[in-house]
Amino acid sequence: MTSPDEKHPIIAGLVALVSVTAAVGVIVALAVVVGSHALSGGGGSGSGTSAAGASMYVPMPAATKTQTGPLVTLSPAPGSSSQSPGSSPSKAKSTKTKSAKPKPKINLTASVVSASSMQLFRLSGTYPGGEGHILRLQRMQHGSGWSTFGIPDMDVQGGQFSCSVQTGYPGANLFRVKDVDTGAVSNAVTVTIA
Repeated sequence: MTSPDEKHPIIAGLVALVSVTAAVGVIVALAVVVGSHALSGGGGSGSGTSAAGASMYVPMPAATKTQTGPLVTLSPAPGSSSQSPGSSPSKAKSTKTKSAKPKPKINLTASVVSASSMQLFRLSGTYPGGEGHILRLQRMQHGSGWSTFGIPDMDVQGGQFSCSVQTGYPGANLFRVKDVDTGAVSNAVTVTIA
């Protein structure tokens, strides 16, 4: 008499393969559980502390700017006058000077003054004091105002920025960049598309 394995060797092989795979899976699962337990410090659930969700982020050190002006500004005492005796109020106002820092100027240049339709050219420039700022390229639309030109925004690195531009709009194209945070704008440059 023949055994059932001799009648269906393929089924017997599949049963053996599934059994071995299940045994290996159980062994790997146990290894993962033991390994994760060992890596987490071995603290049981009764320790009262949970490492799940705990993380620590340490930022990279960065240089800080030193303050050059006074750290505290005091207002004049009530009833006192900052004017010298004998000076008129209108004269005192005219001698006041602005102490506000001038805004950094964005300077834009084009690699060409004219280009053919869809020819690639570069717009680049400098932005002193604009490190890390984001600039958006804009084009004058039919003399009706500035609109965003369809390229990704640029970031200022080392006080400089640049981008590649293509356009098929014929005639004089006026371009500028705008700081998306401060609203500062560059000078306008013209590239004529033939």
